[in-house]
Amino acid sequence: MRTQVFAISGMSCASCAARLEKAIRELCGVAEASVNFAAAKASVTYDPQRLRQSDIRLAVEKAGFAVAQASAGDAERRHAEYARLRARFIVAAAFAFVLLYLAMAPMIMAVPLPFGGYLREYMSHRPLLYALTQFLLLCPVIGAGRGFYTSGFKALLRRGPNMDSLVALGTSAAVVFSVYNTVLTARGHHEAAELLYYETAGVIIALLLLGRTLEHAAKNKTSEAIAKLSELAPATATVIREGAEAEVPVGEVEIGDVILVRPGARIPVDGIVTDGCGAVDESMLTGESMPSDKTVGDAVYAATVNTTGALRLRAEKVGADTALAHIIKLVEDAQLGKAPIAALADKVAGVFVPVVCAVAAATGAGWFIACSVSPGLAAGKSAAAFALSALISVLVIACPCALGLATPTAIMVGTGKGAEYGILIKGGRALEIARKADTVALDKTGTVTEGKPALTDAVAAEGVDVAALLRLAASAEADSEHPIGRAVVAGAKARGLPLSAASGFASLTGQGVEATVEGQTVLVGTDRLMGGRGVGFARMEGEHNRLADEGKTPMYVAADGKLLGVVAVADTAKTSAAPAVAALRRMGLDVLMLTGDNGRAAEAVARQAGIGRVRAQLLPGDKTGEIKKLQSEGRVVAMVGDGINDAPALATADIGIAIGTGTDIAMESADIVLMRGRLTDVPEAIRLSRRVIRNVKQNLCWAFGYNVLGIPVAAGALHIFGGPMLNPMFAAAAMSLSSVSVLANALRLKRYKPAGR
Repeated sequence: MRTQVFAISGMSCASCAARLEKAIRELCGVAEASVNFAAAKASVTYDPQRLRQSDIRLAVEKAGFAVAQASAGDAERRHAEYARLRARFIVAAAFAFVLLYLAMAPMIMAVPLPFGGYLREYMSHRPLLYALTQFLLLCPVIGAGRGFYTSGFKALLRRGPNMDSLVALGTSAAVVFSVYNTVLTARGHHEAAELLYYETAGVIIALLLLGRTLEHAAKNKTSEAIAKLSELAPATATVIREGAEAEVPVGEVEIGDVILVRPGARIPVDGIVTDGCGAVDESMLTGESMPSDKTVGDAVYAATVNTTGALRLRAEKVGADTALAHIIKLVEDAQLGKAPIAALADKVAGVFVPVVCAVAAATGAGWFIACSVSPGLAAGKSAAAFALSALISVLVIACPCALGLATPTAIMVGTGKGAEYGILIKGGRALEIARKADTVALDKTGTVTEGKPALTDAVAAEGVDVAALLRLAASAEADSEHPIGRAVVAGAKARGLPLSAASGFASLTGQGVEATVEGQTVLVGTDRLMGGRGVGFARMEGEHNRLADEGKTPMYVAADGKLLGVVAVADTAKTSAAPAVAALRRMGLDVLMLTGDNGRAAEAVARQAGIGRVRAQLLPGDKTGEIKKLQSEGRVVAMVGDGINDAPALATADIGIAIGTGTDIAMESADIVLMRGRLTDVPEAIRLSRRVIRNVKQNLCWAFGYNVLGIPVAAGALHIFGGPMLNPMFAAAAMSLSSVSVLANALRLKRYKPAGR
């Protein structure tokens, strides 16, 4: 299967998206199709052996839309569209204002308006010229809003009406009725000049263009996350070829090229430092504000900033393979995905416009009959004029756009905001399930712990200096490749202890090491090693066992047959572990640890992190079994891991959360990726998901509530009980503001900041 994203133009509302999605899914070979109205994109998963991209494009065009492969120019295209809409609104607003003034001034007797008396005089003496002037003023407005008519009537002809169809029908009815009365005026029926609706059509178009312009501006803001990420990558790179520096477009950099990155410059590709040292600001990747020190052998990533020191690096990943490109791809995929909560809105949007058309026709016919039988109901208007006003109000107040924007806009803003803080959420499903999680299962090594041993203790025998103990142990281990030996060396160096040269180094498998340091034979290892060399260790055995009970790996240290003491290393809990567990518990979640490590080590780490329940000595399949057991109890389980052995459990859990410093397989299996590698981002991801889904629910409640209440009011429900009828112009304003209100509510998520920021 292959997944392709297409940029779609011509969609005016959620009904368009629903119709297009249905058309694509009906193609033979399509496994999944998702059309996002807010992003104006379609994601199609299909079998390339049975279907070509050209077939998909043809299906889109047959449905009445245009398609182009999504590209980096999407942002420019959106901004150009916004500029066109704004220009059209300005034209429509200017002429609509004059038209409204010309139409309303003669009718408002109580309020003294400039030229009001003159216009009343003009209308009474030259009604035909008065009517024709209004018609001519309407023409530029219709020209500015011509998109409503071309899109709306095309959709009607294809039997797939959309929101533009409602606008086109409503305003066309007003214009046709007004033209009819203009003709009557020309034939001498001067009273017909008082039954013109040119200003209604003009103001409706102007207000809808205003709403569409504001909507476009807001939708552009929802896509800012990807635009900002894309802008981070530098356009050029300084490549060293044949000893000379050459500045080339970043697209021409090849794997293996040596690149020079000066202080203050952005790193163009992912690579390994081969020369130099410096501090790199990786905040765009990890969310960390403090620069990370880099030296020879360290990995660096595209779009991060070299703050100090010149670096030479060897290109390892370029173009679409860089970490930045993967992040952008993850965010794009997340923004195109749909949350299960949107299913009802999608179903409603699919039938919304035909139902509204039927309601509008029934409203117009019902009021015409009622006003013909009881003229008093028409409030001084003719039955036809009253019925037409009600019909237009119903058509223009209905808003499928609000339904279509409710879910995707919140998801787009939320996932973009998460990416800004190093939390990559793979779509709406992940957001919706994460907020339901009631149990969090944590892997130990690399997730709760640092993933590498560190020196934790040094206990010297009586009469021995601790510094001397550590210095001799580290000197003996200096040539060791074992992680425990490296941890001892790193611990001694961190304490500022100078190491002595060692000779005769020997690694004794399963026992420890032996080396000659400062003329002494130094042993570092197990009780078996000490016993085999005749070193008495009974007096330190209690300390050794105590450290072992704490889940640490203790080792005896001896020199020339004399026991010097015990050193211990352990994979220590991350500093973020305890605060993360405490935050999860405050949020009402149950926390447990699943690990393949021995029970003693697991319990020790669990105590440090504040985790109450531990399942130890588990194989990868056993972790999956534990997840399934929790799920069988009705729990919604979030699994947090980082290694290859965690991938099955991450895929089995209701929501998989991968530590971004872990393996690619774990990150591929997960629904959420934490780029900073800090456990405190686990509760933050769940908190963000709860906030986004709450925002979605608010949007859906408003969208449904608006239409459920607005359409009956426009149809005259209040008038039946003695209340007012809704003016079509107010209906148009309400419709425009409904979509804008949904977008404005979604954009509130941009103010989100993680706890403590």
